[in-house]
Amino acid sequence: MPYVSPAHYTVPDSQACQQALALVKQFSPEFLVNHSLRSYAFGLAMNHKIKQGVDKEVFFVGAILHDIGLTDYVAQQDTFEVEGAIAAQAFALEQGLSAEQADLIHEMVALHNSVGVAHQCDPEIALLHFGAGADVAGLWIEDIHKKTLHEVLETYHDQGCQAGMIQLIQDQVTRKPHSYMSTMVDLGFLKKVAKHQFAHNPT
Repeated sequence: MPYVSPAHYTVPDSQACQQALALVKQFSPEFLVNHSLRSYAFGLAMNHKIKQGVDKEVFFVGAILHDIGLTDYVAQQDTFEVEGAIAAQAFALEQGLSAEQADLIHEMVALHNSVGVAHQCDPEIALLHFGAGADVAGLWIEDIHKKTLHEVLETYHDQGCQAGMIQLIQDQVTRKPHSYMSTMVDLGFLKKVAKHQFAHNPT
């Protein structure tokens, strides 16, 4: 797998990207902000898996907002992927992105946990699925260059991420027992998260 330098996953200098980052920082704990930034970086680091270009502005906005449904920015009445997708789509339109771009961001957020589906979709959807899965559960880590992995972790530390994500997911399952995440938990997703220790020993 190719080495991807930090310059490749810096935050794009566009209003939509900067405002999306500011929004997430306002409503999310630090560990969730850094998880979203690592998901963006890891997704780009695995671009070789799909061999297609991505709209970097769209990819960043979708990646940084992909867990906004876990925060108080949304109503917390529906499954967090769906609420987050609707909020992210509306945000993208407010920032002047096209309807097509906003629709893609919606699908990125809605499908980022969809095992067996996301990897067959648009490259932005697939790469967010790969990036988020690598960060939370250690999936596809072998597809990230070791130097890239170390540098991403040094740039966006994961202190508190494991415990924080488990708590957020448990809260979602308690609030919404019929949500997609409840099924994931029943299948052992939290056990996978709890075992994931790559940030402490990413070799």
